[in-house]
Amino acid sequence: MIIGASSFAGTLPELISEVDSIELYIPKLEVYEGTKLIRSRIKSIQDIISSYDISTSIHAPYFSDAPNYPLELVVDTANLNDIQERLINESIEIAQELGSQVVVIHPGRINGNKERSFENMVTNLSRIASFAQDRDVMLGLENKEGTDPKNLCISASELVEAIARIGSTNLQATFDIGHANLTCKGDQEKLRDFSRTIKDHIAHVHVHDNTGSLTEQYWGDMHTAPGKGSIDFSILKGLGFKGVYNLEVFSIEDIKTGKKILKKFADF
Repeated sequence: MIIGASSFAGTLPELISEVDSIELYIPKLEVYEGTKLIRSRIKSIQDIISSYDISTSIHAPYFSDAPNYPLELVVDTANLNDIQERLINESIEIAQELGSQVVVIHPGRINGNKERSFENMVTNLSRIASFAQDRDVMLGLENKEGTDPKNLCISASELVEAIARIGSTNLQATFDIGHANLTCKGDQEKLRDFSRTIKDHIAHVHVHDNTGSLTEQYWGDMHTAPGKGSIDFSILKGLGFKGVYNLEVFSIEDIKTGKKILKKFADF
């Protein structure tokens, strides 16, 4: 297994000293001014990581209504306009330049009719997957939390259906165990079933914890350190996945805590 962490948890030098992979979180990496990508800033990041034996992944812009998320980088893959599609494609190009293993993308949002929104998402992601395939970049479509009723791909079956419908060798799943725990309402047997359904499609894993219940903030998606919520992380053993387990937490201390949990429950 490879333990990674998201770039919003600390500076690149701090992260490099703690993990073997860094997920470059585009919305907060300050590489955009509005919707304009400042490529010199990507070059600066490349200069830092090239000096170390460390792998990277990319988290592309996505939909968020959080007050600290940059409005210009909001992307809904079920309702893409030209600017939003360019933003996703630029994340793919960044991954190509940096040799990143996976680009994490979010499913779309339900806008009125769920079936129509799902079909729009499949059409849009098929086009994006073709763009990624031409650049030999893997996409990881992430399952979202079921506490937000407007999310698509909250269930394992719907995520697997989307992957099958898109039918690209360059699009698999980013299994987010924290989101799945919210979808399963903290029921660990249901979470174990969720992981079994998705296990053959995984390209990347997101690791964080929560109580499995809706809260006033972030639909319960608190991204706490493993061990601070209700998730039984021994579930990860059943995945048989030997790639990157990315700690999606907010501090270096939470990374240190998460590393201990991962080494205990998923050391294979």
